[in-house]
Amino acid sequence: MAHNHTDHAGTHDPGTHDDGSHDHGHRHDEGRTGHQGHEGHQGHHHGHTDIDWAVMAPLLESQAELFTPLYEQVMAWLGAQVTGPGLIVDAGSGPGVVSCLFAEAFPGARVAAVDSSGPLLDRARVRAGRLGFADRFTTVTGELPGALAELAYSADLLWASNSLHHLGDQRAALAAFAEHLAPGGTLALLEGGLPGRFLPRDIGIGRPGLQARLDAVEADWFTRMREDLPGSVAETEDWPALLAAVGLKPAGTRSFLLDLPAPLAEPARAYVAGSLTRLREGLADDLTAEDRATLDRLLDPEDEASVHRRKDVFVLKAHTVHTAVRTD
Repeated sequence: MAHNHTDHAGTHDPGTHDDGSHDHGHRHDEGRTGHQGHEGHQGHHHGHTDIDWAVMAPLLESQAELFTPLYEQVMAWLGAQVTGPGLIVDAGSGPGVVSCLFAEAFPGARVAAVDSSGPLLDRARVRAGRLGFADRFTTVTGELPGALAELAYSADLLWASNSLHHLGDQRAALAAFAEHLAPGGTLALLEGGLPGRFLPRDIGIGRPGLQARLDAVEADWFTRMREDLPGSVAETEDWPALLAAVGLKPAGTRSFLLDLPAPLAEPARAYVAGSLTRLREGLADDLTAEDRATLDRLLDPEDEASVHRRKDVFVLKAHTVHTAVRTD
C-alpha cells in the first residue's frame, strides 16, 4: 500500500496522494486527485497499480514540502506526548519527506520508512543522506500492514498518514499497527480533516460553488474506492473508538491548518493546478459539462481566469491527527 503521499489535494485523490507522505497519490491526500490529498500519501497502490511512482515522486515530494509548516505543527504536538522515542515508524512513507521531518524533530530517534514502492523509498534514502540522517534512517519495502513484521524493533511512535483508508479491513490493520508498538508506544493516525479550498465560491466563470460540488463527487469516488478494496469492511469512521477497539488508549485528537493566502508563490500555485488536474482527469465522468468546462478554463495557462494567472488562488487545508497509546 504505500501511502503517505502527499497531501493529496483532495483528500483522497482519485489518483494520487495528498501530501507527500501517505499519501501515494492519494494520496488522498492532496496530491492525489486533488483529493485532498492526499497529501501524502504515499503508498497507496490499491487501484493504482499502473502508476509509475518514480515519475510521480517529484510531485509527491513537492507537495509534502509545501505542507511542511503543517507537519511541523504536528511534530511539536507529538513531541509533547512522546518523549525520547527510540524508533519512529512512518507507515506509508512515500518519498520520505515526512520521515525526514521526524528525524529532524526527534534527533535521538531512529526512523524507519515503510512503503510498497521501492522507487519512492530510494528517494527517501537519498533525502535522509542529504540531510545527514543516514546513520539512523532505514527503509522497509512491502505492503502494509504485513511489512511491519520486517522491523527489528517495536515502534515507540508509529505514524500512519492517509494510509489506513487504502486497506480493506481498517480495524484489522489498526490491530496490526498496535501489535508493533512497544509498551507505552504511541500510534499517530492522520485521517480526516477538511477538504482543501483553493478558490472563492464565485470565481467569475461557471456556476458558483464549484469546489463544494467537486467535494461531493470526490466523496462518492472515495466510497467506491473503499468498497472495491480487497477484503473491504465498512466501518464508522470514529477513529478514537476504533483505536480503543484494538486495545489502545486514545490520547488526543487535534486538527492542523495549512493556510497559504493569496497571492500564492509558484510552488503552491503548481500544487493547486496539479490537484485540480487530477480531479478533472479522475472524476470527469461524474462532473457536469459546465463544471468540466470551468475546470478546463481554470487549468489553461493561456486563460486569464486560470489558476496559473488569477490572483485570488489560495490554499486552505486541515488535517486531523488522532493519537493512542499501548498501555499493556
